[in-house]
Amino acid sequence: MHIPAFTRLPRTRLGFAGGAVIAGTIAVSCVVTPGAAQAATADSAPATYTVVSGDNLSHIAQAEHVPGGWQAIAAINGIASPYIIQPGQQLSLPTGSAASTTAKAVPAVATATKTTAVKAAVAKTASATTSTQTYANNLDGWIKHALAIMQQKGIPGSYDGIHRNIMRESSGNPNAINLWDSNAAAGHPSIGLLQVIQPTFTAYHVAGTSTNIYDPVANITAACNYAYHRYGSIDNVNSAY
Repeated sequence: MHIPAFTRLPRTRLGFAGGAVIAGTIAVSCVVTPGAAQAATADSAPATYTVVSGDNLSHIAQAEHVPGGWQAIAAINGIASPYIIQPGQQLSLPTGSAASTTAKAVPAVATATKTTAVKAAVAKTASATTSTQTYANNLDGWIKHALAIMQQKGIPGSYDGIHRNIMRESSGNPNAINLWDSNAAAGHPSIGLLQVIQPTFTAYHVAGTSTNIYDPVANITAACNYAYHRYGSIDNVNSAY
């Protein structure tokens, strides 16, 4: 896994009479209405976005039409790999983005409330299902078990997306380990079905799964959680990631 309000200075209207400059012959007054002042302030305010539960950089970039995509958000906010963001965190958005502080203030609260309620309902149903469901101890069973946990945790991904990436990364061998690439040279070899390095596995480990990176279900869910936060879904991964 490779992994600006401004202040206008007073003006003096200058007149010309027979080549002589006459100051103050015309008085000019300028009245700025409160509405106009507020509009100027709003227009000049930097665009921001308040993170809600379930957000990731890729989705925010798409929803807010961010020039430069999620990479631009990460760069302007100093966010580095593994690109973790938290609910309530306020992100600055590049110039040209759709969001603004004023526009996002109220919707973010409503969205967070709605997201929490929906996820609670999904988690309740999924928890009951995974507690009674049994899965085969093979690649098919591991993927299906991982998908059930991912549904409970709100992590997107499909059977095809997971299977396709597993076959490319490890050919379905949960004990696969890469000892020759740059990650291995740095002391963090890629391991398991989806070839996850230990720092990424630790950062994106899904609660309730094994803490053993070689465990098939834990390896799949952690990798899919990482792909979700960086690419939007494991389904969007089609090469080394």
